[in-house]
Amino acid sequence: MRSLVFPLIVVAVTSVSAHEGHDHDHAQVVEDAPKPVESLTHSFTPTKIKAPFLEQFTDDWASRWTPSEATKKTPVGGETYSYVGQWSVEESSVFPVIDGDMGLVAKSKAAHHAISAPFAKPIDFSDKPLVIQYEVKYQKGGNCGGGYLKLLEDGFQTSGKEFSDKTPWVVMFGPDLTCPGAKLHFIFRHKNPLTGEFEEKHHKPAHMPAIGKTTKLYTLIVNPDQTFIEKVDDKEVAKGSLLKDFEPSVNPEKEIDDPKDSKPSDWVDDAKIEDPSATKPEDWDEDAPYQIPDEDAVKPEDWLDDEPDMVADPDAIKPEEWDDEEDGDWVAPSVKNPACEKVSGCGEWKRPNKANPDYKGKWYAPMIDNPAYKGEWAPRKIANPDYFEDNTPVQSLKKIGGVGIELWTMTEDILFDNIYVGHSVEDASALAKESFHVKEEAELRKEAGMKPSGEDDEDDETPDRSFKDAPVAFIRKAVFSFIELAKIDPVLAVKTKPETAAALAVGIVTLFGMLGTLLGLVGASQAPVTKSTKKTEAPSKDEKKDATNGSEKKAVPIAPIAPAGEYVESTPAPAASSSTTKKRK
Repeated sequence: MRSLVFPLIVVAVTSVSAHEGHDHDHAQVVEDAPKPVESLTHSFTPTKIKAPFLEQFTDDWASRWTPSEATKKTPVGGETYSYVGQWSVEESSVFPVIDGDMGLVAKSKAAHHAISAPFAKPIDFSDKPLVIQYEVKYQKGGNCGGGYLKLLEDGFQTSGKEFSDKTPWVVMFGPDLTCPGAKLHFIFRHKNPLTGEFEEKHHKPAHMPAIGKTTKLYTLIVNPDQTFIEKVDDKEVAKGSLLKDFEPSVNPEKEIDDPKDSKPSDWVDDAKIEDPSATKPEDWDEDAPYQIPDEDAVKPEDWLDDEPDMVADPDAIKPEEWDDEEDGDWVAPSVKNPACEKVSGCGEWKRPNKANPDYKGKWYAPMIDNPAYKGEWAPRKIANPDYFEDNTPVQSLKKIGGVGIELWTMTEDILFDNIYVGHSVEDASALAKESFHVKEEAELRKEAGMKPSGEDDEDDETPDRSFKDAPVAFIRKAVFSFIELAKIDPVLAVKTKPETAAALAVGIVTLFGMLGTLLGLVGASQAPVTKSTKKTEAPSKDEKKDATNGSEKKAVPIAPIAPAGEYVESTPAPAASSSTTKKRK
């Protein structure tokens, strides 16, 4: 019942909590983050690997990264800061492995976060591979939060404080918990050579990574020959071509349907028709019933023809407040005849039905090929006026001037670390061995050691399971995530999770519909009983004796029962019930 009523509290919860804890100041950097107290076997040593951009969040990190102070107008015309999420550089607070290993942490729950860092020199990857690699750790588990990077267009470098969702970017890559589910984004912005407008191209189908509370490594390699490779935890999960595996496609179709063309009125697109020469067979009986009585059936030997199926409840007692003059003759409620429970049945025996071998149903003429069929109609093709051909989209992409993290999250303490942007696959792999591979096995061991024995997998925070794999966990996470977001901004909750909002609305309507139907059925079942004008034959003194203890009981008259085929004028026998029924005048 709680699962049905729970959605009903959403409105009340959102009205009370819409602005609780929502900070409208500039995004801040938390300077003094607590350090985990735990004995660690590894110590952090800065890498000696060189790259156009390599960030391990050492002591001078603040000289490179700028939190956003971008603003937007509120619906009433006032100004509010969009990116209020706080940032901190600190050691991991969950399953720490390397002492002194710092990472950039998005600290605020249910908030917009944005921070960026410019490159010393713009990165041109028109003739060299573009390699993007970094670590993400959802320390509080997955619950609606982005973990992706944006590689920003060259030219943004002097506008870090204005970095926002409107800032032009070249490539977006990384995980996104969409609640429910998770996907690995790889998107690039391609410029239409005819219109000069940019269009996002999404890799489809997107890989669905497993995300827990341990560190995950994400790698993207984009080659000058228009191919790409995606890796998760240093293992390949997808590869393909920028020309073939993205939607919408880089190059439009050469021909399109003529919008002015229309199907002729005499066009026949029915491939089959009824055979006009066919006639119904003379022996075809459309009125033959689907079932007929089974003439071979035999009445069971223990069938009790003279026993009624229902009898008056012998244990029923006339209520003390019953007034025969006011309420009429009291009739005991009916119960199942106990004599019928030990045999095949009681009352009039009727033959069971069986399938009718002569049943054929309604006759229809058989279908034949239509001699007038012209095929499926389709509009004629014309040259696409917007057609262009770009067979080297990698070379068409703009240079990269920096990296930015701009996301909305319902999960706090998302940690980013060891960000590599460069051209060397070998250097990225070497960096992974120095950092990720040191943490991976140790974190998994710690996670396994902390998990209680027999813990139900349904309570796992990992959100990558589908509805088919774990329907309860899938629905629960979707509902709770929607409610958490609705507490902060109900409108945003509906916009970002329309499927969940629609499902909850349907659930609420269905619940009220079920309650209304139930109340209607209860009301309809309480039909009035008319007063009888005929007295029931009084019981004898012996019938008044209780068979168990010999005490006197009030008379229990039995409603008269009509033999099959006859009619006896009497008060209709009430349905079986555990309570007595009053007759009204």
